[in-house]
Amino acid sequence: MFSPTTYRIPLAVTFVVALIVLFTPASGVPSGFEHSDKIIHCILFAALAYTSRLAGIDWVRTALWVSAFAVVSEFLQAILPLGRSGSVADALADAAGVAVGLVAASWVLPQRVKKAPDLH
Repeated sequence: MFSPTTYRIPLAVTFVVALIVLFTPASGVPSGFEHSDKIIHCILFAALAYTSRLAGIDWVRTALWVSAFAVVSEFLQAILPLGRSGSVADALADAAGVAVGLVAASWVLPQRVKKAPDLH
């Protein structure tokens, strides 16, 4: 049987992966096809939103913290000496990812709402 902590482990792992992906210096980032970074951003933030819901964080708080992380990460990429730049297009890809992750979680994850007792 899974303990409540078990559902937080995927979120912690995903968050660490996000930190690595978002804050690796430019010299260590592989190049891909044009706009491939937008796909990576979208997938990364979808995974954060999904695993946040898996961890039991409600959708409003998930949307808020993951979106705030997206904005802060773009700002930090722009000001830290990583050779990277913050981008509005990346932030929009992040926001799209948050939406995708929330929708996927609503479809896949079991509802944790208690059913009202039958009065009959």
